[in-house]
Amino acid sequence: MDRWTEIELFVQVAEIGSLSRAAEVLDLSNAAASRHLSALEERLGARLVERNTRRLYLTDTGQEFFSRAKGILADLKDAESAVNATALNPTGTLRITASLSFSLHHVAPLLREYTQRYPNVSVHVEAANRYLDIIDNNIDVAIRTREIEPDSNITIRRLAETRRILAASPRYFAQHGFPKTLEDLQHHKLLIYTYANNPNELRFTRDGASTTVTVKGLLESNDGQILRTAALDGLGILVQPSYIVYNDIVAGRLVPVLDDWDLPRLTINLAYPSRKHLSAKVRTFIDFVAEHFDKQDYERKWTGRFGVY
Repeated sequence: MDRWTEIELFVQVAEIGSLSRAAEVLDLSNAAASRHLSALEERLGARLVERNTRRLYLTDTGQEFFSRAKGILADLKDAESAVNATALNPTGTLRITASLSFSLHHVAPLLREYTQRYPNVSVHVEAANRYLDIIDNNIDVAIRTREIEPDSNITIRRLAETRRILAASPRYFAQHGFPKTLEDLQHHKLLIYTYANNPNELRFTRDGASTTVTVKGLLESNDGQILRTAALDGLGILVQPSYIVYNDIVAGRLVPVLDDWDLPRLTINLAYPSRKHLSAKVRTFIDFVAEHFDKQDYERKWTGRFGVY
């Protein structure tokens, strides 16, 4: 870095015609400025500046070096300005991955505002219910419900916690009644998400007690939206995170059951490649999503209880 200081000082000296004034511009002491100039001349093996009691002037070699050094410094400042402009106005393609359900409910609705705020960013959403490798698939930001990443080069930022809910449509309960106990679930039609851990075993806790119920699904699927559609159509009781069914429950389209019991909760995280300096498109999107989650108070909504039925 001293080389850049030496060159910057020399250019200031050549333009101003004074070592002391150049030192003042660069916030250096006169002694430090003199050392930098001497070091530059020694490193180049040439006299760049002649000084006497009356004036300071460039040698022929100094004049040639000045014309080149001034151009180099101008290019460097242009490069810095371009980087700063990019940081303020991010550009490029932002590649995001999330499950189909999360993409539909909580990514797609944000894109209009995000792209209006950052119009030079284009967005590619890779909806996938399996966790894609971030590095191999050139993903900028992944949104998923696991707390650790096997790759230490991935950074995790927590967004919110969510409960998992059992719920069905009013029509289903009108036809089949409400399960009153966990054991009753074995006599009901279940809609099972196959990518859940041990999907046919539901591990419940309440007041420090825990119990596991084995269930068989009338319908099994690797996509939550298929199960949600089936539940809305009265086909059975689904087991899905609150972030998928919260609005349906609030609107009365789905009704929760056995809500005094807890299933293992999920943590929603942002995951992205660890870098000392994040690109502007990644940094702005991460901050944008986190700000939205805080503003919507999602964790309070998604971890609350709806009532006992």
